[in-house]
Amino acid sequence: MPPSLKCVTEIRLAPRLSGAPIADHALLSDCHCAALVTIDGSVDWLCFPRFDSPSVFGRLLDADAGHWSIRPADHYTVSRRYLDRTLVLETTFSCPAGTVVLTDALAMGPDNRGHALGKGAPRLMIRSVTCTEGTVPVEVSYAPRPEYGLLRPLLSTVDGGVTARGGAEWLVFSAPVSMDIAGSTATAHLPMSAGQTHYFALHRSTLEEEPAWIWSQAQLADRLDATVEAWESWSEMHQHYQGPWRELVHHSGRVLQGLTFQPSGAIVAAATTSLPEAIGGERNWDYRFSWVRDASFTMEALWVAACPDEASDFFEFMTTAAAGSIGPGTPLQIMFGVGGEHDLSERTLPHLAGWRDSRPVRVGNGAWVQQQIDVYGELLGAAHRLADQITEVDDETLAFLTALAESAAQRWREPDQGIWEVRGEPRHFLYSKVMCWMALDRAIKLAGALRAGHRVDAWRQIRDEIWQTVISEGWNDKAGAFTQYYGSSDLDAANLMMPIVGFLPADDPRMLATIDAIADRLTDDRGLVYRYSTEAGVDGLAGTEGAFLLCTFWLAQALAMAGQVSRARAVFERAAAYTNDVGLLAEEVDTESGELLGNFPQALSHIGLINAAWAISQADSTA
Repeated sequence: MPPSLKCVTEIRLAPRLSGAPIADHALLSDCHCAALVTIDGSVDWLCFPRFDSPSVFGRLLDADAGHWSIRPADHYTVSRRYLDRTLVLETTFSCPAGTVVLTDALAMGPDNRGHALGKGAPRLMIRSVTCTEGTVPVEVSYAPRPEYGLLRPLLSTVDGGVTARGGAEWLVFSAPVSMDIAGSTATAHLPMSAGQTHYFALHRSTLEEEPAWIWSQAQLADRLDATVEAWESWSEMHQHYQGPWRELVHHSGRVLQGLTFQPSGAIVAAATTSLPEAIGGERNWDYRFSWVRDASFTMEALWVAACPDEASDFFEFMTTAAAGSIGPGTPLQIMFGVGGEHDLSERTLPHLAGWRDSRPVRVGNGAWVQQQIDVYGELLGAAHRLADQITEVDDETLAFLTALAESAAQRWREPDQGIWEVRGEPRHFLYSKVMCWMALDRAIKLAGALRAGHRVDAWRQIRDEIWQTVISEGWNDKAGAFTQYYGSSDLDAANLMMPIVGFLPADDPRMLATIDAIADRLTDDRGLVYRYSTEAGVDGLAGTEGAFLLCTFWLAQALAMAGQVSRARAVFERAAAYTNDVGLLAEEVDTESGELLGNFPQALSHIGLINAAWAISQADSTA
């Protein structure tokens, strides 16, 4: 059977304190910020009010960095799922004497049905617990630790809940029962019987804003119902893909939507920071920002999975964010904060132990200062794919898109850090050249809409020059394939994008040889694809990393485009099998244990899943 959204039941004899497997987490989103909830019913990651804000709960990265758990006091088995067509999580705990169901959501705004998902979101996390049969004692532990666990706030009881004050945060915890406070942790024990439901909530503001307040049980019930309806309505309006693995594709579309910052149109690469690419290694990065590349890929994937009516917002965000950062002598910055911020300076948080002692924990990302010339192609590729959705963009956006093509024409000969953001010396990476070709190819096709017909001849001449150079300089007879950079014999999975973007047909003999070389020599024992060989030392970092799920889906997509559909299906299912019990993927898979690694959930992995499924469906329809 093909992979689908699974429901796994596991026995839990005692709660874990930290270091839970990455796959044990589920995502909540209000299209402003994100939370991760463990299979044990603990919120171990929550950043208010934006994806990139300091965490309020950070036990994901350190046992003392805060959590909010709701779980039975007895031994239990547990299963969970997302409510149909939503990112509202339902966890069912089965105990010897009864069953309780925990429902978790980051609340949507009051008028989010069908459109503007997340607009006016109240910065509110809701958790309801219902006893559906028998009697179950339930434990609640609320331990906020703002600013990545640096603060232990002052907790005070108030009518209907608990307030927390510390630093710039004002947190109000709504509870239907009295809470016992010890230091900066509040706890409660609830004997529940069949038919009882209790709602808990966390509301957040800052000292400069209107204070957060206690929510009544009726208000929380209404807001939770409205959040479910908002997701259902959005899915009904936007999701129409009917091909193979429909459930996984639609769910991946919702995940990508959940990684969108509604106020600006920015899209983050993942909901977390510093989840490692190898346990105990240094490849730990903050992914809570909007990469031009990842966001552009997201918009293209949403074209398949979710009819992106946010396309205009995205391009307007990019235009505004990039203002002043592109032009003659000025390369496009490759990533921005979700509000359009440019300075994303990287620092470490030495007080945090890291997930399973994987240090350092980083916030910010030093890659913001890198030159990566592929970004011009990815943005113009998204603009071309979404041309029907961006027919009414303003003159500034049209000028921005034209400037992208001009920059690609000027910069394609320059070395850069490439798609994998190597921290070694710049090189002439093949993928970057191909993306500059793509920038000009798509600009030529968009020339009428861009009002740039007078530039077509010059663009065509440079596009063809790039093509000839890549063919002559990028092929390596020793490797029998296109390789990572000019003069290299090392393979790079990014070259699987060559047929995907139309640089060469997938059944071209050189492309078939490259596909086979990657499948044979750049995979682990499970058949999952590495990005490149870390042994070559090109990335300037110590240690190794896991197999990369996006690259494995690229292999499936390229095989489908080459007409090798059964082989493509096998590769797709091999990668999709690593979705966790609620259909989420991290960035990588550990080559020894098979455990998910890297930031989570990872937009690129879900993008790869969507596009590979689409390619296989198209190959099936033309077979």
